[in-house]
Amino acid sequence: MPDATAFTLAEIVGRLGAATLCGLALGLEREWRGKDAGLRTHALVALSSAVITTSALSLYAVVRREGGDADPLRVIQGLAQAIGFISAGTIFVARRNVKNLTTAASLWFAASSGIVAGAAQFTLLAVAMGFGLAILIVLTLLHRFGLAREEDRDGA
Repeated sequence: MPDATAFTLAEIVGRLGAATLCGLALGLEREWRGKDAGLRTHALVALSSAVITTSALSLYAVVRREGGDADPLRVIQGLAQAIGFISAGTIFVARRNVKNLTTAASLWFAASSGIVAGAAQFTLLAVAMGFGLAILIVLTLLHRFGLAREEDRDGA
């Protein structure tokens, strides 16, 4: 059975590569902070999102080309639910303080970066990564200098 894809190898490598690089960038920031979800976790979450999105879009194109009807948004919606479950597993409460909320949010962002990379929306991806890394890095620096409030007590 032939490969049911609407994308060239170069397009697939570009989409998955972009997602992986974004996940690595986010994971590196988490590693620097000594958090449990680091390079591998973020890279795999972003890559997985891109794989699922690319597959959904490709299958949609193949089905449409053959006269069928499909909805890749259902796959993306399922992915959003799944990453919410994984992210929630990183959050815990100790002595009435919430821990690892930023790590959970960065995992969520890694997943959305993967979805965007899988959809080949590279301009959106670049802008989002700029904002995402700025949030993680700049706001942490502001907190350390006493110019911002620590929100979730996970050390940013």
